[in-house]
Amino acid sequence: MPVAELAIRDPETTAPLPVGEVGELWCKGPMVVKGYWNNPEATAATFVDGWVRTGDLARLDEDAFCYIVDRAKDMVIRGGENIYSSEVENALYDFPGVTDAAVIGIPHRTLGEEPAAVVHLAPGAQAAEAELQDWVRQRLAAFKVPVRILFLSETLPRNANGKILKKDLKRLFEEKTV
Repeated sequence: MPVAELAIRDPETTAPLPVGEVGELWCKGPMVVKGYWNNPEATAATFVDGWVRTGDLARLDEDAFCYIVDRAKDMVIRGGENIYSSEVENALYDFPGVTDAAVIGIPHRTLGEEPAAVVHLAPGAQAAEAELQDWVRQRLAAFKVPVRILFLSETLPRNANGKILKKDLKRLFEEKTV
């Protein structure tokens, strides 16, 4: 008997998705709590009939192995196309000298949002925005190429657990947009 049940569901409709499709990971089992302390709204949104909506985008293979793809809130939706930030970040990390990279969505009038990146280079390393865009374009579909890339002289801001604070990075693009 399995310890936990896993399901991949459409993030919008919550309908179950077939094997191999990417969707939101739902979990059910004795490890799932009943809800958030004193937060009924968040509980209702996250805990459904004994299942917890993890907020992770994942897929299950035919052997029920689970592969986490990204966080749902980190996905950029450009004109109906899903862009997994981790996929673009991995392409950027493959560029020699890139030590830190984060991809976020920035607003676009007709497409909804577009991918943008913030990058930190190792001491002595050099790269131009167009050079990194070409690098990504050679590895991923054209719609996944960041439309803007900002370079920070320091490593990207992180929380106590080492997770990049993407909310703080979004502000950098707001400050640059006039």
